[in-house]
Amino acid sequence: MKVRILVSFKDSVLDPQGQTVRNALHTLGYDAVQDLRQGKVFEVELAGVDRAAAEKLVPEIAGKVLANPIIEKYTWSVIED
Repeated sequence: MKVRILVSFKDSVLDPQGQTVRNALHTLGYDAVQDLRQGKVFEVELAGVDRAAAEKLVPEIAGKVLANPIIEKYTWSVIED
């Protein structure tokens, strides 16, 4: 099973890199871009794990290693069974 985990700053945390990219897009004339937040993507391949086990394992991995729970949030989804 392959899962994709998206990690980004919590909404209340300043995202200077996202703001820099947004400003660059405005400089290039993409004024329709109102807001932009950047993040990280992890694709994790799990062996011998069914969906029920993944629902327990992935949040544990994300919460302990991939994201800093104080300032970051994460979402995840199965991309291959």
